[in-house]
Amino acid sequence: MITEGSVAPDFTLPTDGGGTVALSAFAGRPVVVYFYPKDDTSGCTKEAIGFSCLADEFDAIGAVVIGISPDGVKSHEKFRAKHELKVVLGADEERKAIEAYGVWVEKSMYGRAYMGVERSTFLIGRDGKVAKAWHKVKVPGHAEAVLAAAKAL
Repeated sequence: MITEGSVAPDFTLPTDGGGTVALSAFAGRPVVVYFYPKDDTSGCTKEAIGFSCLADEFDAIGAVVIGISPDGVKSHEKFRAKHELKVVLGADEERKAIEAYGVWVEKSMYGRAYMGVERSTFLIGRDGKVAKAWHKVKVPGHAEAVLAAAKAL
């Protein structure tokens, strides 16, 4: 599991619109990388909208926000359009970044165990190291807490 002080694992992922996003492209800037289970589900939608509502404030401090899930590019395109999202969405269908950050975990619902993404956020400092890590994120107030931590960098 990636902890505070760890060097953030680099990744390059496809994004909607035919582009890619690479962590290394933002060297020297604060980066918020948040992992979420699935596009267009209740908690994931609230989280993406929360970060999108604060996009201008993240921009003002030079921070980039990247959401990553195992959904594909087409799913991200629909998700972004439906909710007018302002954050970058990386499609990690092979779960390379998800596994590198240690957020592909065994979960349980209704007594049934399955593998899935643990909602987690990593604030990466200008030095490329994880400045703060949030695991098992609860969505209400989370984007605001991340913004406050990013402003303190």
